[in-house]
Formats: sequence, structure tokens, C-alpha cells
Amino acid sequence: MRIALASDHAGFELKEYLKPFLEEKGYELLDFGTNSAASCDYPDYAHPAALAVEDGRCDLGIAMCGSGNGISMTLNKHQGIRAALCWLPELADLAKKHNNANVLVLPARFISKAEAEKIVETFLSASFEGGRHQNRIDKIPLNISVEGEIL
Repeated sequence: MRIALASDHAGFELKEYLKPFLEEKGYELLDFGTNSAASCDYPDYAHPAALAVEDGRCDLGIAMCGSGNGISMTLNKHQGIRAALCWLPELADLAKKHNNANVLVLPARFISKAEAEKIVETFLSASFEGGRHQNRIDKIPLNISVEGEIL
């Protein structure tokens, strides 16, 4: 499985910490940056990571910024992305099982490295349940007609 990684400066240390953790588990990583703790803008890294998940170059994504909010908002602008901000393993489990989340977002300034490991493990081991949840997932992408009507 190939995973897209993305962070801003606030998430850089956690992203770098998680890389060997994920590689030891056999995941192939595509790191979209940032590549230092120097101040930067999360959209510059979130958009390329989202595109890699949308076009199938990566199976899933893991992204992080200070609160997780900014990078999550950016990722979710993409029609094929369902990014879930998770600070507990239980949230990661439900995000995958019920929402078929394809990008896990971590709030780097609010969780420990040990908590991040548990959240990531839970997210990667959970499976989408389908069924009644699929109907809801199908309604997420915004489809607008030429006349501006929501389809």
C-alpha cells in the first residue's frame, strides 16, 4: 500500500517521526513535504497529496498541521477526498468504517507521538463497512448543473 504524506511546519516533526514507523510496517511512502520546520503554507503540500490519492498514485493519505484544521479543510476541497481529523483511535476507526475516509489528518500540536502511532495503526487496520454508509458517501461529492442547480 502506498501512502501520501503531507504536513506544514507545525506537522513536520510528527511526519518525520511517523515515516520510519510506517516503513517498518511495509508501507510505501510518497512524501509531498514540507521538508523542514521553516514556516510554510499547508495548501502547498495538501493539494499535491490530495491529487495523488484522487488519481490512484497513492491508496491513502496521512496529513498533519498544528491543529489539523487547515490542512483538513484544504484536502476536503477535492471532490475525491474524504479527510478526517482524528485525535483519538476511536475517531480514526469510525472515520474509516463509516465514512470511508481516505486521508487521516492529525493535529500535531495536540497529540503525542505515541497517540499518533495508535491513531495511524487504527486507521490503517480499519475497513469500510459499506452498506447503509455507502449511500451517505455517494452524497458527499458536490454535483452542480450548468444552471447552478445541485444535482
